[in-house]
Amino acid sequence: MLVYPQLGSGALSQFPVVRRRKLRTVVNRSLDGRSVKLADPFGAVTEWSLQYAGLSDDEMSAIEQFFAAAEGTLNAFTFLDPASNLLAWSGQLDNAVWQRGPQLTVTGGVADPTGGTGAWHIVNSGEGAQSVTETLAAPGGYVYCFSAYVRAQQAGTVTMLMGSQRADQAVGSDWGRIVFTSSGDPTFGLEAPAGMALDVFGMQVEPQAAASVYQASTTGGVYENARLRDDALTITTTDLNCHSCTVNIIHAEHL
Repeated sequence: MLVYPQLGSGALSQFPVVRRRKLRTVVNRSLDGRSVKLADPFGAVTEWSLQYAGLSDDEMSAIEQFFAAAEGTLNAFTFLDPASNLLAWSGQLDNAVWQRGPQLTVTGGVADPTGGTGAWHIVNSGEGAQSVTETLAAPGGYVYCFSAYVRAQQAGTVTMLMGSQRADQAVGSDWGRIVFTSSGDPTFGLEAPAGMALDVFGMQVEPQAAASVYQASTTGGVYENARLRDDALTITTTDLNCHSCTVNIIHAEHL
């Protein structure tokens, strides 16, 4: 499927990013005047307004080519929300979206670095490395930033995974945030060596080169079947190799 492009910096948008989410409620009114209201999850609509300034010729060309390939509002594409955590159920490592090694156990309700109890205790009781991963319906080759908060009673090393790429990170007794930025396939997770026990909180994936403040997620920030809201793209050129434009994107659950 067609994929919305990143900028040369690896970012997908510039500030400000405007995101609006509209929800629909179904109301059934009976003859006696009473009414029953029910939320309609399939009627939700999410809109983004991405404002760009100072784009290079190459960046502007990539957006123009994408706009042409989408044929305005006609064709659907995959859009990664630049203002959210791409992972689904980031705070529930026992959810079915996470794939765990057979010798890896996860236990929730652990004190986390924000003062809550949203962290998870992970134990590898096997004789080899075990991992917990999630695969997204996102494009390969994008620049992604994968981050997590980790700690362990005994200092050691945990491996951050991004597709086939790996990055070893030191883990101490205090909470610390580990970060892995690269361009790879959209499978993300942590691998613990044999016998290791550690606490994990706030796993997050973003379509950019650096980590931002952690956002707990449920459905995640990958939107398939998004569409452009407009059939025309207005470009303003203010100098050599310097352009600006606004791209409006819409995703409707019922389309």
